[in-house]
Amino acid sequence: MSIKRIDVGARMSGAVIHGNTVYLAGQVGEGASVTDQCKSALAEVDRLLAAAGTNKSKVLQTLIYLSDISDFAEMNAAWEAWVDPANTPARATSEAKLAAPKYKVEFIVTAALD
Repeated sequence: MSIKRIDVGARMSGAVIHGNTVYLAGQVGEGASVTDQCKSALAEVDRLLAAAGTNKSKVLQTLIYLSDISDFAEMNAAWEAWVDPANTPARATSEAKLAAPKYKVEFIVTAALD
């Protein structure tokens, strides 16, 4: 089975396709608030999914990391505005120290291909 890599970089690829599954690298966003960062990161998720030939209705699982779990409700509001309500994925959310202090949220997505 072949492997296709999208947005290949020195340390990682933005997405990797293997078989009928696409795995996205952790996506963080820009902005001062959790809402802004969620919108920015999820727009990048949309872009990478489209580049792989799929979309958010095919998301199988999402892992979400918050730098401060007290932002859970704010993140959920942004998530619920983005996620396909007819096709919600398996999901886990936890608190974690992220790659840089400016990041408040990170999304790791696995999706099926069309």
